[in-house]
Amino acid sequence: MPIPEDVTGDEIDKDVRQELQSLPKTLAEDVAKNLVMVARLIDEDPEGAYGYSKVALRLASRVAAVREAGGFAAYATQRYSEALAEFRAARRMSGGVELWPVMADCERGLGRPEKALDMAGAAEVNKLDKAGQVEMRLVAAGARRDMGQLDAAIVTLQSPELAAGSVQPWTARLRYAYADALLAAGREGEAREWFAKALEADRDGSTDASDRLAEMDGVDFVDALVEDEDEDETAPGIESEDTVVEQASDAEEAEDAVEDSGEGQVGRDEAGRAVVDRDED
Repeated sequence: MPIPEDVTGDEIDKDVRQELQSLPKTLAEDVAKNLVMVARLIDEDPEGAYGYSKVALRLASRVAAVREAGGFAAYATQRYSEALAEFRAARRMSGGVELWPVMADCERGLGRPEKALDMAGAAEVNKLDKAGQVEMRLVAAGARRDMGQLDAAIVTLQSPELAAGSVQPWTARLRYAYADALLAAGREGEAREWFAKALEADRDGSTDASDRLAEMDGVDFVDALVEDEDEDETAPGIESEDTVVEQASDAEEAEDAVEDSGEGQVGRDEAGRAVVDRDED
């Protein structure tokens, strides 16, 4: 697959670059460039990211970071079985537990919420950092909802992290999930309050809390300017410039008629990310 000229491979995280040092220099550079493309495309073009991940996997399947990137690309395209296999391989190679929540979510995607809940209660969860524990809580709540246990999902999301006044990278998504669960349970007043809190914490637009609030408030958004389907269509009661010209007997009369007729024609308008910069997590 083609690599844009502006991609050098140097954009990857230093830890990933260190992993690639086990490869010959030229091969490491090629793998790095494909990993950069995975990270670049995974939000906007997940199928494209998946394609680049397959290239990287063909080149260096024994590198944990490559297997992890392949897992995230497969996950983004809802290839949950493939994603789970890649995450498991990456975990075996690295020995870490960071992928535990997304592995559990793959189980949900495969229609096995009970397995996801089993993973939420496993010892590995205690080894996760705060962000990972919040992710695991979100997955567990989702599994409860998959099983029709709305009240249990709500209780699962109730935590010190939800009630904290400070805004963390996970705050908006946690509040949003809580609001959505409340709404599903018919608790609209509380849901609206928490959608508002989610919006307040959503500094990078990671949720559609504003749209959900507008929907609950009955607000409809319309375009300020809407193009006519036919650009030649004129406003009611106003003759087009061409019509006026045709009615004039000569150039002088046409000019006068256009001037008298007004304005003639009626003139519109988000994994692989971790491969580039794991420090953000």
